[in-house]
Amino acid sequence: MANRLAQTTSPYLLQHADNPVDWWPWSPEAFEEARRRDVPVLLSVGYSSCHWCHVMAHESFEDDETAAYLNEHFVSVKVDREERPDVDAVYMEAVQAATGHGGWPMTVFLTADGEPFYFGTYFPPEARHGSPSFRQVLEGVTAAWNDRRDEVAEVAGRIVADLAGRSLVHGGDGVPGESEAAQALLGLTREYDEQYGGFGGAPKFPPSMAVEFLLRHYARTGSEGALQMAADTCTAMARGGIYDQLGGGFARYSVDREWVVPHFEKMLYDNALLCRVYAHLWRATGSDEARRIALETADFLVRELRTAEGGFASALDADSEDADGKHVEGAYYVWTPAQLREVLGEDDAAFAAAYYGVTEEGTFEEGSSVLRLPGDAGPVDADRAAAVRARLLAAREQRPRPGRDDKVVAAWNGLAIAALAETGAYFGRQDLVERATEAADLLVRVHLGEVARLTRTSKDGRAGDNAGVLEDYGDVAEGFLALAAVTGEGAWLEFAGFLLDIVLEQFTGEGGQLFDTAHDAEQLIRRPQDPTDSATPSGWTAAAGALLSYAAYTGSEPHRTAAEGALGVVKALGPRVPRFVGWGLAVAEALLDGPREVAVAGPVGGELHRTALLGRAPGAVVAAGEGPGAGAEFPLLVDRPPVGGEPTAYVCRHFVCEAPTTDAGELAAKLGG
Repeated sequence: MANRLAQTTSPYLLQHADNPVDWWPWSPEAFEEARRRDVPVLLSVGYSSCHWCHVMAHESFEDDETAAYLNEHFVSVKVDREERPDVDAVYMEAVQAATGHGGWPMTVFLTADGEPFYFGTYFPPEARHGSPSFRQVLEGVTAAWNDRRDEVAEVAGRIVADLAGRSLVHGGDGVPGESEAAQALLGLTREYDEQYGGFGGAPKFPPSMAVEFLLRHYARTGSEGALQMAADTCTAMARGGIYDQLGGGFARYSVDREWVVPHFEKMLYDNALLCRVYAHLWRATGSDEARRIALETADFLVRELRTAEGGFASALDADSEDADGKHVEGAYYVWTPAQLREVLGEDDAAFAAAYYGVTEEGTFEEGSSVLRLPGDAGPVDADRAAAVRARLLAAREQRPRPGRDDKVVAAWNGLAIAALAETGAYFGRQDLVERATEAADLLVRVHLGEVARLTRTSKDGRAGDNAGVLEDYGDVAEGFLALAAVTGEGAWLEFAGFLLDIVLEQFTGEGGQLFDTAHDAEQLIRRPQDPTDSATPSGWTAAAGALLSYAAYTGSEPHRTAAEGALGVVKALGPRVPRFVGWGLAVAEALLDGPREVAVAGPVGGELHRTALLGRAPGAVVAAGEGPGAGAEFPLLVDRPPVGGEPTAYVCRHFVCEAPTTDAGELAAKLGG
């Protein structure tokens, strides 16, 4: 018998719809039921491509005996963290404060007022490694609830008070300047892995936003060290197992320092951010490898994650069926020498094993290897390598595919729109610009819909029930602004302005600080507010970047002021934790550079427009169009006529304009090209 989750749109919740646990989605009714029955709430938070979430579901939530105990003693609430990042953030902060670590699945026990009093992550079915079994935890919580209720209330009250007392320390004392950028660069240099690229040790995550900062810093200051760290990190990832050498696209992270073995799930946000990073690296260096990776990643996004409605799905699972029909992590992606021989024959298999680093003992589990490009096989016949890759990819297509989480998340689609629009423009791939435009159309049609506020998710063209959070507004505005620059369609600038006005009205607090949820959003035990960039730009820094660009396009003082106020937090955090405020630092580089405003009175897609888009000046905004109506589309084009009938570019910053030019070479020089 299906439970209440069968009515939801989240693929993660639907995975649990047939559990014997009587799950509720997050809703006031669930907490009312807990109050009516006088039982605690079990809150279980995860997401569809989370390996250990699947494990705990199989061991505990599919077990009839465990489910019967849960149904008798608790109201059980299931949350998809990707649909409700606000709920996830608030309780994850409590878990980390109480236990010193966090992660998913997240398991939290709450009162009917939503106050947490006991926490954990994954609990095994039997006690092991000093961890109690899930059943022991449930029995312990039930006993405490029934016999020591005042103690439970006291703990819950203390935790909520502690969370409320953690007020955010934001800059508030001006914007980040030269010295903060220099200190951030020094901090990254200290944490840089000279041997293998990237930052820190294992597990190692792709540092896409820190690389954006390094590329912008290099463009503004000429710092060779910044460029070297960016380029070497991108090369190491592109040649490692974290990159899918056959199908393109990046896995979530590497379990080791050397980028050899990934955690195999592929997320939309990583691939959107990295596609843009490699396109920008190519813009800075002309590297063939950067161009290849940008295009292969863009093609992966379109081929594997695009939905029937034109949006982009959230993720591909790490697990899939192996040859024995068992669900195993990485089964779709790894190879043994025998499997290579089966597809390629002896000679080509030997070539492929050397080329891709496939060994008899294997680099992964049970003698299998993750494909990478170790580069120790000497010079390679490029045609042979391409033919081998095509045959292996065709053979892999016959394997059972990893599951796909089909929900469309507004923020992550915003990141994909920006990446595909720019990659398409740089490399003359109009099809990619069209895919970006279709995704943007879906966001306007379905996620903005009738209500004129952004909905966080949709599935199968149907909007979900959850309100957009700050990162949705910031990242979607960023995507729309990139699309406006590339297509010359001012409607995207207007839509971005509409979203950013809501940021000013609904998400902005005192002294430049921003909140993750709107003023009129559901009130949780704490209003979430996180300025740090982790897997994606935080809502805070995404909004700051979009506000700054929009102000450059329109001359709007309120948007510029809000961007500068928001960047106070980067002044505070940039020098201390540069790895965790990479996008904020990239936005700070744009502010330090102006950003420059480029108006091209000439054809969209013409030589001057393309030159402007390829300019390296950090965060430069580009408006292109011709004819009397162009100024109506873009304020930057008002009173900017062609000179002598020729397409003409105007470059301004800090309220000062340079002489207009009709020469592409001169324009490139003005924009650091």
